[in-house]
Amino acid sequence: MASAVAVGGRPARKRRSASSGSLTRGSAFGLGVSMIWFSLLVLIPLSAIIVKAAGGGLSTFTDVLTNDNTRAALGLTVVSSLIITAINMVMGTIIAWVLVRDRFPGKGLLDLIIDIPFAMPTIVAGLVLLSLYGPESPIGVEVNSTRWAVLLAIAFVTLPFVVRTVQPVLEELDTDVEDAAASLGATRFTTFRRVVLPSLVPAIFAGAALSFARGISEYGALVLISGNLPRKTEVVSVRLFSFLEGGNTEAAAAVATIMLLVALLAIVALDVIQRRVARRG
Repeated sequence: MASAVAVGGRPARKRRSASSGSLTRGSAFGLGVSMIWFSLLVLIPLSAIIVKAAGGGLSTFTDVLTNDNTRAALGLTVVSSLIITAINMVMGTIIAWVLVRDRFPGKGLLDLIIDIPFAMPTIVAGLVLLSLYGPESPIGVEVNSTRWAVLLAIAFVTLPFVVRTVQPVLEELDTDVEDAAASLGATRFTTFRRVVLPSLVPAIFAGAALSFARGISEYGALVLISGNLPRKTEVVSVRLFSFLEGGNTEAAAAVATIMLLVALLAIVALDVIQRRVARRG
């Protein structure tokens, strides 16, 4: 702690420590506005969904989970999202590596195209996928109304997440360490595994968490190409919408609450895994 210095016969005023936990008026105002905005957009709607689901009691959740169609939709959605998330972790890292470390014609265009799933309305994405992979496919690949269509649609809308979380980290990495490892005889694979990958792990898993959360909640890209066949290609978002159409709002709220818990568990699990992987690396 810095001591007070006398200036002009008067003790100098001690500077407030940044670690004291006190907030300035500007900081307090900013925090208050942020929490109000966050509450209006996230906390209050989520609380309303949970309260609505709890209004029907435990029987509402029991009925939802014991329903064959709903259980099949939950399993298909979660498993498909996990599969695509694992693929995105690998392919997204490779794409980010190519965009950062390689030079080739059309690189800028490819970097721009990566963001198309972000910008394109998901129902338009579903129409595009149906036109390309549906009946009378121009490339001879028809996967509509199959589980392959579910995987394809989720892969399309979640592609950019890992790429965009890994890319800035790669751009900031100092290549001198890699050069030093190579000068000591390390192979390119060993250098990547022992030097580069540990720095990328947090970004990879952050993108994976976003990818999984988007995958389990996707509706627009799936509703056209999947066919919405119960116990075969129907996903949770479509199942939830069918509850709403039937006026069963409590069941719809229960399904939404279950998916919220699934998303939270997945995010926590991915965070724990990435911490352990980074520590071992």
